[in-house]
Amino acid sequence: MATLARYASTPSHITWEKLPDDFILPDEPVESTLQPLLAAALRESLELTGLILESMIIASNFGLCANVNDKIVVKAPDWVYIPSAYPSISGSIRRSYTPHAEGSSPEIVMEFISATEGNEYSFNPHYPYGKWYFYEQILKVPTYVIFHPHTGTLEVYSLEHGVYETQKPDPSQNQLFWIECLGLFLGVWVGKKAEQYGYWLRWWDRDGNLLLWGSELVEQQRQLVEQQRLLVEEQRQLVAQQRQLKEQAELRANQLAEKLRSLGSEDI
Repeated sequence: MATLARYASTPSHITWEKLPDDFILPDEPVESTLQPLLAAALRESLELTGLILESMIIASNFGLCANVNDKIVVKAPDWVYIPSAYPSISGSIRRSYTPHAEGSSPEIVMEFISATEGNEYSFNPHYPYGKWYFYEQILKVPTYVIFHPHTGTLEVYSLEHGVYETQKPDPSQNQLFWIECLGLFLGVWVGKKAEQYGYWLRWWDRDGNLLLWGSELVEQQRQLVEQQRLLVEEQRQLVAQQRQLKEQAELRANQLAEKLRSLGSEDI
């Protein structure tokens, strides 16, 4: 990818201050019904696998904040993973998140490209800054993911020497990208969820096992119960067959004994 030379200037003064309670956050509407589904699906499999801790923040369309050259900048990625955040005051709902002031920096940000692309690739180094520039040069997020759900194209960028470099899929796993901070692979899966068929972002463990959604776990459990039912039925049929064979053997033995007794009576 590009280097720092592509920027005419870099942020000269960045501070990390929580937003005032009365700060009006920019309203960034969700551009398609698919975006929330993609974000929820990514979180769901992590949660069902027990990989989400109380200290983490995993959110969508959630404001990330910084103060750059005395101006407040807020960007809302479609999906963000923050490994450790300080507890919110009195359990209040977070409206936004300022790295360093409220906990650790984000480790992953994701953008899902809509039919009309926004500024996911914007290198704009001037206020209000492009998303790419904000994640790379201001927040310095280690992993930036851009996903095109309409084509299934997945791009993963890793922060190397201060700039994003294209990350290649792991050679041992077909088209899966290793995400070190989660210890999981990220990749594209084609199928149906929430009555919508298409491309989905999904997680795989280090052995290549797909992390399942709730509906898949239910189906897996249903199949297991059905397999157990069939096994019980097979065992019942086997016991019945064995009992029938035993009864037939006893009947033949009794018939033979009766015949022998009859033959003995005739010899008297």
